[in-house]
Amino acid sequence: MEKTKILIAYGTRYGATASTAEEISQVLQEEGFNLKVVDLKKEKIQDIADFELVIVGSGMKMDMWTRKAKAFLKKFSSELKKKKVAIFVSSGGRALMEHKGENDEIDRITKKYLEDKASKYGLSPISMTMFGGVWDYNKMNKIYRKILDAEKENFVQAGINETEPGVYDTRNWDEIREWAKSIAGKL
Repeated sequence: MEKTKILIAYGTRYGATASTAEEISQVLQEEGFNLKVVDLKKEKIQDIADFELVIVGSGMKMDMWTRKAKAFLKKFSSELKKKKVAIFVSSGGRALMEHKGENDEIDRITKKYLEDKASKYGLSPISMTMFGGVWDYNKMNKIYRKILDAEKENFVQAGINETEPGVYDTRNWDEIREWAKSIAGKL
């Protein structure tokens, strides 16, 4: 029997969504699925016909998906409507909002980043989620660093520590693995 084929197509700015996609892929491979993982900035996808499930991921910055992930949804919207789809976004801000108890804001951005995006393209995903992300001061521009500097005190209070100089990783790897396993259970 042929293994179910899954495509993970993602857009990333600083690499958090890439490593999240790789972790999801690893879990799904361990569950017996055949995976293709594509960084949409590095590779153009011509066809998605061979895939039973398409997982689309995007990094978030200043309330925006990556350009390549948005373009992928637009290009393949009619094909995606006929497939199983899952969507995830990476958001460094999620951990700060949780720490501050900003549940209404989390609900708002979950609706905007996930539900509204799926609805815009007529998709009914089998699962959607928002993971933490990474703030990498070494890769971001000066203006964005200044904006985040105002929040640095909150990083420490929220338990967000530097994982290496200038890098703050807010992802929960167990949560990412559990989500991937839940996807496997829906196939």
